[in-house]
Amino acid sequence: MQKISARKNLTINSFSNMNTLLHPVRIIVFLTVATMLSACSPRYFIIEGAANELASQGKAAEDDLELAREASAFYLKLSESVLRQTPGNLKLAAAVSAGFTQYAFAFVSFEAERIESKDIKAAQKLRVRAARLYLRAHRHAMTALEQQKPGFLKALSSPEAANWPRLDDDEIAVAYWAAASWGGYISLSKDDPDIVADLPLAVRLAQLAWGKNRDYGEGALASLMGSFESARPGGSRQQAAAYFDQAISTSAGKSAGPYVAKAEGIALPAGDRTAFDALLRQAIVASDNRRDLQNEVMRERALWLQETANDLF
Repeated sequence: MQKISARKNLTINSFSNMNTLLHPVRIIVFLTVATMLSACSPRYFIIEGAANELASQGKAAEDDLELAREASAFYLKLSESVLRQTPGNLKLAAAVSAGFTQYAFAFVSFEAERIESKDIKAAQKLRVRAARLYLRAHRHAMTALEQQKPGFLKALSSPEAANWPRLDDDEIAVAYWAAASWGGYISLSKDDPDIVADLPLAVRLAQLAWGKNRDYGEGALASLMGSFESARPGGSRQQAAAYFDQAISTSAGKSAGPYVAKAEGIALPAGDRTAFDALLRQAIVASDNRRDLQNEVMRERALWLQETANDLF
């Protein structure tokens, strides 16, 4: 059987909270009341209240992938609309960027991988859509960072480390999602040298967050660092493995993501089928022990990788 190589997705397994199912009725009631009060309340406070409500809804727990997929479109469109009115709201910017990034990975890019062997054209169409969603997520996150620190991207692009921007504690989440979505966009744009050339900047942004809080997202940031390290030219496989191991340790082995990431980022390129299979089994065990949306997504991927392993090695 002809061997095929797995497509690397730089945002794989780096989600801190894959919770896109919200409560539409609660949000609609909130916005309706806000509109009724607009005659006697400053518009800014109404919009900010709506933004904060939407941001908090992004943390709602859910373990049903189909239900989350059906609900997420409403949430993303509504949240994006409110964010445009308050682009400096870091919590909402992080929630919106997370939502688009997660949707692109879990429901669009992954589907492209699964159908590629049967319908190449359909798979490519899905990848183009996923790339657009990643870029959309990235723009929202970077806009928020620019609002907080004008000239942020210019400073990030400076060849002098002394000129690089510094992150405050409340900017870590939005910076994380800016880097994760950027990585996803780059991974699906390998035919465009101008886009691929931004990889060092995406890595640098993740490093800024890493320097501020290495434990962010219960290992999500460590996993993202591992994915970047294993994908970037000249990256160290040993260092990437160390990042993945730290992600597993930080999450106390309860997150399936780092196991899948290590399987794809370390074991697969090394041709180590034994380690690959073992890591996927560990991912499934982790997802069984903690049934949340993040783990459900990674469980699906782990099972699919098991099914297609003979084509990968």
